[in-house]
Amino acid sequence: MADREIQAVRKELTQEEKDALVRELLNSIHAHHYGPDTAHIEVHGNKVVGTHLVPGLEVTSQELDDGVEVHIRLRSGVQLAQPVHFCFGVIPDHGTQRIISHTVIEKGASAKFMAHCTFPNAVEVTHVMQADIELESGASLDYFERHIHGPEGGVRLEPVTRVHVGEGARFHTEFELIKGNAGTIELDYQAECDADAVVDMMTRIFGRSSDRIHIREAAHLAGERSVGVLTSHIALKDRAEAQIDNEIVADAPWSRGHVDCKEIVQGEAKARAVPIVQVNDHRAHVTHEAAIGSVDSRQLETLMSRGLTEDEATDMIIEGLLS
Repeated sequence: MADREIQAVRKELTQEEKDALVRELLNSIHAHHYGPDTAHIEVHGNKVVGTHLVPGLEVTSQELDDGVEVHIRLRSGVQLAQPVHFCFGVIPDHGTQRIISHTVIEKGASAKFMAHCTFPNAVEVTHVMQADIELESGASLDYFERHIHGPEGGVRLEPVTRVHVGEGARFHTEFELIKGNAGTIELDYQAECDADAVVDMMTRIFGRSSDRIHIREAAHLAGERSVGVLTSHIALKDRAEAQIDNEIVADAPWSRGHVDCKEIVQGEAKARAVPIVQVNDHRAHVTHEAAIGSVDSRQLETLMSRGLTEDEATDMIIEGLLS
């Protein structure tokens, strides 16, 4: 049944079928229909099933044999008051989603993107994202990505993102996966910063069961007075494993950077953090901080004394720390 559903999505869909898929995607992330002044894009499997744009925002898409390619452009000087909502997902329990995205935020433009990636029934689902993002001088983009997974842990995530932050531009991104089993994650984000540019990357993941998580975040401070901050907060329980590789290379004078990696481990979980800082100009300054530990025992005892089981108390503490 799952294979037939995926094949059906690859065929030409009627508007009624597209609307039904949009409703399923939004229901899975507990979202409602958006207002007329809110831009939104929905992609199920390898097909764009819903699009609503606002002035200054341009989106084109092309279906490929094995995925979908999306071009996003925000015109020069446009300041979007409302976030642009993206919903990427696979509703059946089996399937593959491959998205190639190209985003350009033109000179002086500003936007906030909110992406929900939903795989609520996944038993064997692969999500591949290949993204390049170009921020022209003075542009600003906040990109928040939240994942919703089911209890089976049958998702393989392979997001690869390359970002160029132009002179005086600002890029902030958050990747969050707290609910549901993570499955297998191979996350690779790299950013290049010109003069006076700022990049700020944050990752929050709760790994359970036999989840396998590998995160690589890197920032190259190539321009004078550029700033890079890489933050990873990872919690692991049961037999989950994670490796975090964070790297900042400062080539330019007066550039500044900081790496912050914190991991919580419970049960038989394993964690490895590798912060790398490299300074190639004596006027640059880069710092790092890494810590691996367990849930605070006093908080755990307090919650258990109020009737929670150890697992419930542990999850509550971890979700509070990651939120």
